[in-house]
Amino acid sequence: MKKNTEETLTYESAWSELQVIVAELQSGQTSIDHLSAKIERAAELVQFCREKLRATENSLSRLG
Repeated sequence: MKKNTEETLTYESAWSELQVIVAELQSGQTSIDHLSAKIERAAELVQFCREKLRATENSLSRLG
């Protein structure tokens, strides 16, 4: 699994990577040995996306 650095990670790339992880988990393609790492990465990506959305929401509320 390719991990993006925080400098190059965008909302779109994080969302895309998260979708891939979810699809792998749903299809059963993930071995037990890699399951924990994938779940941990998914949690990181969800947190990153939440923070991006929160920051965007705060920016929008300052405009209004």
